[in-house]
Amino acid sequence: MGHPSISGSAAGSPRRTSASALRERPRAQVLIVGGGINGVGTFRDLALQGVDVALVERGDYCQGASGASSHMIHGGIRYLENGEFRLVQESVVERNRLLKIAPHYVKPLQTTIPIFSTFSGILSAPTRFLTHKQGKPTERGAFLIKLGLSMYDFFSRDGGSVPRHQFRGREKALAELPRLHPGIKYAATYFDASVHNPERLTLDVLQDGEKAGIGSGLPGGSARASNYVSLLSTDPTAESAGPAGAVLLRDELTGEEFSFQADVIVNTTGAWVDLTNKAMGAASRFMGGTKGSHIVLDHPELLAACGGREIFFEHTDGRIVLIYPMGDRVLVGTTDVDADMAQDAVCTEAEVDYFFDLVGHVFPSITVDRSHIVYSFAGVRPLPRHDDTQPGFVSRDYRIERSERPASGAAVTQGGKDAVVLSLIGGKWTTFRALAEHLSNDVLRELGMERKVSTAKLAIGGGSGFPNSEERIQDWVKKHMAPGLDADRVSGLLTRYGTRAEDVIAFLKAGEDRKLRSTNELSVRELEFMAANEQIGHLVDVLIRRTSLAFRGLVTGELLNEIAEVLSGQLGWDPAKRNAEIQHAQEVLLRFHGVTVHSLVA
Repeated sequence: MGHPSISGSAAGSPRRTSASALRERPRAQVLIVGGGINGVGTFRDLALQGVDVALVERGDYCQGASGASSHMIHGGIRYLENGEFRLVQESVVERNRLLKIAPHYVKPLQTTIPIFSTFSGILSAPTRFLTHKQGKPTERGAFLIKLGLSMYDFFSRDGGSVPRHQFRGREKALAELPRLHPGIKYAATYFDASVHNPERLTLDVLQDGEKAGIGSGLPGGSARASNYVSLLSTDPTAESAGPAGAVLLRDELTGEEFSFQADVIVNTTGAWVDLTNKAMGAASRFMGGTKGSHIVLDHPELLAACGGREIFFEHTDGRIVLIYPMGDRVLVGTTDVDADMAQDAVCTEAEVDYFFDLVGHVFPSITVDRSHIVYSFAGVRPLPRHDDTQPGFVSRDYRIERSERPASGAAVTQGGKDAVVLSLIGGKWTTFRALAEHLSNDVLRELGMERKVSTAKLAIGGGSGFPNSEERIQDWVKKHMAPGLDADRVSGLLTRYGTRAEDVIAFLKAGEDRKLRSTNELSVRELEFMAANEQIGHLVDVLIRRTSLAFRGLVTGELLNEIAEVLSGQLGWDPAKRNAEIQHAQEVLLRFHGVTVHSLVA
């Protein structure tokens, strides 16, 4: 969200069929506004219940806060200090569930906390707990961390096989991680989980929802979703066929505007919830988001120093921060500052300096500078208004606010029934499935319907049948190898799609294919598959959200030109549009991610 847009019609292309499905039948029982993980999760859940549901997202799916997360699926050990015990329990249960139902993207993450004192923070901890004020930063010592991890183990005891935490003294800790600061007294190690492909997991959840709506007998199916469609306002001129609220939508790629009606509107636009409600004529003051930034480093020395673990610790300002390996890169984050919604969420130079300082705090013998940064990103957390509460202590729990748009003025209804708006305040990646279930139950109650299916044990997308050991992964790869599909290529497809890679491989085999000249990770026919099945609106969608090429700093001018060339044939781009897409990708990468890419565009 917030990325610069470019004009140009994509009407008639494969991906615009998603928007046309909304225009051709401009009505649903439920309209979800916002295509982050919580909106998409709710879309899937409602579709599985047989609800006629539609979803619109003004940018690309998972483009906002959902795509700017720390890539962690975690129980939130630090929320214990906030007294958010319900959230911690729900989080660890959902973490354990996601390890089972989305094993293609959610993986166990060994986490180590370096500790520099024994009893520090004992006196200030009760004050932090009771007042949620940071005050003067006081380091949390081993006693407090041991207490917190013991509680964490207690919450984690059911529904999973995550090992209990372990404490190491200085000598043993440095033997395991020798580049840690020699002044540490202890190191505590426990397990959480990570999601290396949050954008693709979001897409899997979305496609599960779309699939559930097939066969309903309704035109376009009973579960329709489109990215690059924004909500402009309510539409008081619409003629309603029933007790439904009408809103005006705009296709951001074609510029076309059209009216859409729904009995229930679900606002899952994150930090933009208040602005979305204002557009619908019902201003609210629910949100008070904070910005979190990250950098991605190409730094083999730091990567080796992490020893395959996340290093999770308290910096000198009391902020909980992290350093952890993702493939052959290292992710460093995150900040937590009040966000100005009028400004782009970008990683600032001051934040970069902060990240370098925190690396030096635990790995003092390792030098990091700006030459190591290959990518940066920032997002606005969808937190509630918090007034004087310090950002780090703002609740990460969620709530649902119900309102009614009266049957006059800003909203149009018939039959004397008001249109219902449910606004989601808060929410975090780890709990998206449980949150979606909660939100869907509220929607079902409004519709007078009963839940048919639980998603608690339902595999997500390519997590279905995913091989559960390294040996079985290798067997899967060998089974699917073919001419032009060597082990590395098949393994890459399994990593990107999970077991849905079988559909991709069948598509690749069905026609003549070749790898791109600029990367071994993509081929012409795979791009054609993405264009036909994954709602690509812009070239940059492929770089940032359909692959991890941008995240790993692998975008080149040649790559931009080559992908644009293939997509032009699939999406109907003429030469001018193709060049505009390349320039747009360059602008997004520079403005939002600090990446400069030169291309061959004249």
